[in-house]
Amino acid sequence: MKQVVREIALPIFNIEMEFAECRFDTVEAIVSYFEEQVRSHRAACYIATFNHLQHTTGLPEGRVADEIEAAYNIVFCFGFSLQDAEQLATRPRSIGVCQCGGKISISFVEAPMPVANALMEQWAKSLLLDEKQQLPTSARSGQEGDARQTS
Repeated sequence: MKQVVREIALPIFNIEMEFAECRFDTVEAIVSYFEEQVRSHRAACYIATFNHLQHTTGLPEGRVADEIEAAYNIVFCFGFSLQDAEQLATRPRSIGVCQCGGKISISFVEAPMPVANALMEQWAKSLLLDEKQQLPTSARSGQEGDARQTS
């Protein structure tokens, strides 16, 4: 038997927007949009939509931050390549959609494959009414506390 434990930093993509900046009026419409994007991509396979808020509040020990009003994960997998067994540890992919204090937050772990990462980023940014407008808050972080913001 061989056991290996690897510690890796996972860069997180996060984009936050006001509903007034978004093409959609509800979290559910945003979730449906992501589901459709995944289902329509030839290399992506839709797996499930997980209502994280419902699950956590249903647990006796479940705790949710007061400002979280809705929280979903759209779970899917890209099938571009599978080069070794360890890659399975970081799959499938998930895009998080969270409503906090009237704002929408979209987040995902960045993919090591540039094509997949660019696609997920494009899907997230296409939520904006004007895709070319500068985003109010866009952050990427490799480790907790290591966030760079662009504006």
